[in-house]
Amino acid sequence: MKNLKYVLVLMMFVFLIAGCSGATPDGTYKVTKVVDGDTFKVDYEGKEETIRLLLIDTPETVHPNKPEQPFGKEASDFMKEKLTGKRVELELDVSERDKYGRILAYTYDLEGNMLNEQLLEKGLARVAYIFPPNTKYVDRFQEIQKEAQQKEVGIWSIENYVTEDGFEERSSKEPQSTKPDDPSCKIKGNIKSDGEKIYHMPDGQYYEVTKPEEMFCSEDEAEDAGFRRSQR
Repeated sequence: MKNLKYVLVLMMFVFLIAGCSGATPDGTYKVTKVVDGDTFKVDYEGKEETIRLLLIDTPETVHPNKPEQPFGKEASDFMKEKLTGKRVELELDVSERDKYGRILAYTYDLEGNMLNEQLLEKGLARVAYIFPPNTKYVDRFQEIQKEAQQKEVGIWSIENYVTEDGFEERSSKEPQSTKPDDPSCKIKGNIKSDGEKIYHMPDGQYYEVTKPEEMFCSEDEAEDAGFRRSQR
């Protein structure tokens, strides 16, 4: 009987601690808000904390000084579908927080899927912010990213979109075409943030995902305007 009472008291203590911390006995946390593709909030140790997914970066959707970037909405929608009203398991690395005070974590859904990996697999994120000692899964992530690049899915479907420093400054919203009413002008002209001008033909690999700054009726017209043909 004494042993039974001891076990019951211990269980009550564990439940009490879990209740105060915002975690359940299995170590999961309730998601309170999805901010964007790589950031969300949970009830953590009795208060709302911001969680930043470790070692990945998704295109912007809510940045105060940047437009919504291609595939940012898809990344955010994926996270909302996976997390809204649900619980997650958080795995920390060596350093718990970044310079903004956000908790850095590898995040798992209740089926045991790591969301960091899933975003990379779908081409909705790039491997980024590799700061030792938080590098536990960096090799694995880079392998997943390499496969997404080879398949040219998501962010990897747009030529020169992903850079070492982030994503090229371009909006996901369709710009106004210079010839919006002429159905014969189907060649898309895209201007990169560094000023390089590239045009895409309707049968080109990146044609469907390209957001044109200008439209042309012929290749000669595009080249006269200083654009070069896309290599794919």
